[in-house]
Amino acid sequence: MYVVDRDFGFAPNPFHGICTLATCKPIIRRVAKEADWVIGMGGTRLKATGRCIFAMKVSCSITFNEYWNNPVYRDKRSIRNGSLKMLVGDNIYHKLNGEWQQLDSHHSYPDGSANIHNVRNDTQTDAVLVSDHFFYFGSAPLEIPISILQNLGYANRRNHRTFDSAVAHPLTSFIEASSIPNLLLADPFDFEAARSRYSAKDNRVTASS
Repeated sequence: MYVVDRDFGFAPNPFHGICTLATCKPIIRRVAKEADWVIGMGGTRLKATGRCIFAMKVSCSITFNEYWNNPVYRDKRSIRNGSLKMLVGDNIYHKLNGEWQQLDSHHSYPDGSANIHNVRNDTQTDAVLVSDHFFYFGSAPLEIPISILQNLGYANRRNHRTFDSAVAHPLTSFIEASSIPNLLLADPFDFEAARSRYSAKDNRVTASS
């Protein structure tokens, strides 16, 4: 579990019937395994503390090149003159002649060139988490009963927390009972800012035309 600071529909990317976590959160992408749950909670910036933004049960973990080359995920590629959901495509990395290539995307510079700070941060873990069983609440986040969060010892703070599946069962069961999986219950909080660019160098988002 971790606190979602910004919610563009980029990380995670819940579009095209599959939820993926392909950028940011390199530690989570490194340690998460098949059948693990990754849960993103709202924080103070989104005014959603104690509410669930998304929950994805990991179906598989694949490399960036596997993600890039598989036609199943072609629609996940960023298209900067496309719709909002194409603007935030997260299938943006592949290796060519041993060098990382970054597609013009939310993680590139405004001129479309590669942002080396994001390249370094994202590719330190060569793993993309894929889920075909997920819940995405976005800007209509699901309020989690305080008793469930208290029993977990969950607190709104930096870095992710890891819980044993048995301990987390009341939470995942509540989420699964709350809605039908694989639907977008609402747009991302920051969806209207999909044209923006993010840089890990200073953890800032800048506007982009």
